[in-house]
Amino acid sequence: MRRGLLIFLLVTLAILGFLLNQVWMLLGLLVVEVTGDAILRSELPATTAIPPVWQEVQASDIALRPEGEGWEYKLWTDEMGLQFIQQEYERFYETYARQRYPTQRADAIRYFVLAHYGGIYIDLDDGCNRSLEPLLVYPSFVSRTISTGISNDVMGAVPGHLFFVRVSERIKNYDRGWWCSRMALYIGDRPHQA
Repeated sequence: MRRGLLIFLLVTLAILGFLLNQVWMLLGLLVVEVTGDAILRSELPATTAIPPVWQEVQASDIALRPEGEGWEYKLWTDEMGLQFIQQEYERFYETYARQRYPTQRADAIRYFVLAHYGGIYIDLDDGCNRSLEPLLVYPSFVSRTISTGISNDVMGAVPGHLFFVRVSERIKNYDRGWWCSRMALYIGDRPHQA
């Protein structure tokens, strides 16, 4: 009987150890202090011009965009995003507008834009090394990343693709701003004030 219990405990510990190892990075994201990396509104330039460090990357994105009718490069500003959400997705506007950091709005707007207009979204710090044309054979795509499986830095879809429609419909359910601010308080971090 004791041997059976010992084997059960060892197997249980091995399984728990394996599972903890698999989710360790994601668990670490729950307590990481992200406000130190935030760009505060007071640090943003008054103009909507692209910072020099991203101008070359932006040029590569424009140069290698798909050719043909209907494709245009569009840089979405915070103001454009607020206006778009208010006009097209009014039910999400309050959640969108109250986000503390511009990055939170930038992360959300990409799903709504792709659900509504379709196209290809690329982060400003991700440049193109080759044409985006081959991606157009897929009705929807996202890029892969090691830590979480998929990334939202490069993605695309046809207008109304079900994946992006569903993400945009359900994104409000994942607004955890209230929880993160309380967690930061409990772990002793103080967010920067703008």
